[in-house]
Amino acid sequence: MDRDDRDDPFDNIFDEIERMMGEMTGNVDDGSGFASETHVDVYDEGDTLRLVADLPGVTKDGIDLKCDGETLTISAASDHREYDEHVRLPARVDEHSARATFNNGVLEVTFDRVEDSAEIDVE
Repeated sequence: MDRDDRDDPFDNIFDEIERMMGEMTGNVDDGSGFASETHVDVYDEGDTLRLVADLPGVTKDGIDLKCDGETLTISAASDHREYDEHVRLPARVDEHSARATFNNGVLEVTFDRVEDSAEIDVE
């Protein structure tokens, strides 16, 4: 006798649990086979901000960085994974001061911090 899977209430229960756990942890699979999590640490070092991101399996040529002074966008791809992270910086930075290094799958980006606000003289 053939079984009708449409009536099986447990047919996709494990897929649904995995999807819900991914939503709760921020590790969502977009269907492309790549998870969208990247481990990024941000260090406020007074006059500078330093970001360290783990990008295993990526080559230096596969990394694209953009910054508007408030958000750093890290886009990278390897044969097995894609990264596309938007990191909101804890302070405004001079995006033109950026210095980046990449060694053994670890990206390090340093920015000079700019003043949060300027004083305005009243005449």
